[in-house]
Order: sequence, then C-alpha cells, then structure tokens
Amino acid sequence: MAISLQKGQRVDLTKGNPGLSKILVGLGWDPVQAGKSGGGGLFGGLFGGGGAGGGANVDCDASVIMLGANDKIQNNKDVIYFGNLKSNDGSVQHSGDNLTGDGDGDDEQVMIDLSRVPASVQKLVFVVNIYDCVKRKQHFGMIRNAFIRVVNPSNNNELIRYNLSDDYSGQTSLVVGEIYRHNTEWKFAAVGTGTTAASLSEVVRSYS
Repeated sequence: MAISLQKGQRVDLTKGNPGLSKILVGLGWDPVQAGKSGGGGLFGGLFGGGGAGGGANVDCDASVIMLGANDKIQNNKDVIYFGNLKSNDGSVQHSGDNLTGDGDGDDEQVMIDLSRVPASVQKLVFVVNIYDCVKRKQHFGMIRNAFIRVVNPSNNNELIRYNLSDDYSGQTSLVVGEIYRHNTEWKFAAVGTGTTAASLSEVVRSYS
C-alpha cells in the first residue's frame, strides 16, 4: 500500500524496504482542458490525439538534479533531462520526453539504482518545467493532477505517492520532490515548491 504524502512530509524509502535499490520514479500531470483558447496553430496537434481540441498545449519536462554536499551541483552532467537521458555513472536514467501530458498514468519516468549513486551525491531533486513557458505565456495554473510516485519495479508496488494540490498559477517551475541520503538509508521528501524560473538552466543555477 502506497504511503500518500502531504506537502512537506518526509518518509523513509529504503529503511522499511530492505534490499530495495532499484526504484522507478513516475511523474504525471494533465492539461486543464476547460475552455482554454489557442488550440490551433503549430502546437494544436500536440494535444490533439484524443480530440482534445482547445486544450492548453503545455509541454512539461521532468528532470533530476543530482546534488553533492551543501545542496550544490558538482557538474552540469548531473542534470538528467530529455537532452541528457542518463547520468555518467548510469545510476539515473530518464525515459525521455512526453510532449502532451494526455492520458492516465506516468507521463515521464526515471529509473534509479540507488546502489550505484556515487557517494558524493547526497540528494536527487525532481523538477518539472514548462518548455518555452515565457514565449508561450504558460504557467502551472494550466496543469492539474500533478503527482510524483515511487514504485518498486521488481513487483510494481507503489511505495510513495505525492499529489500536488496547491494552486501554482503564475509559477513556471516546480520542485516536486527529493530523494536524499540519511545516514546509510534513503528518504523521500514531498516538496511541492513552485518558482518563477523560466527554464531548467535557471533552476540549475540556483544550486550552483
């Protein structure tokens, strides 16, 4: 049974699951469909598969930032996203970009082998950005049902789920959750903090 978290809660990930090293982190979201204009043009087809017509064409991207001591990034290669799908050490692997957010279930997934995360990495931060948000005048008020979940891929058991229920209108970047070392174990924190960072690189700079 998955532990359902509220914003700000922290929970043990590995302590209660002995032997757990490989995890799947799924992130999902849905566009707000109700009466949004701007369904035509170049991006009109992105949400068009299910006949979504006038939906807000919001392309969200999930990323993982691998941080060292003092919550600082050590190397630009420690950002795993659609342009860099795998960490150098192979411990973090991104499933690739999903352009629409339509449909049920995870929109993007990240496979993590905790046993292979280098000792110098203390924390994995999960971020969702809106691609080209400034140009498209888009923000997270146009997204609903956002969540992050942690799954044991060996048996598909969902261990942790955090549904982001805040109003993120005007926010263009979300720090969704963190997986971090606590002594010899790993813990998960439900963060759910929105920022006005216009791009992933702007978020990354805040950790440098």
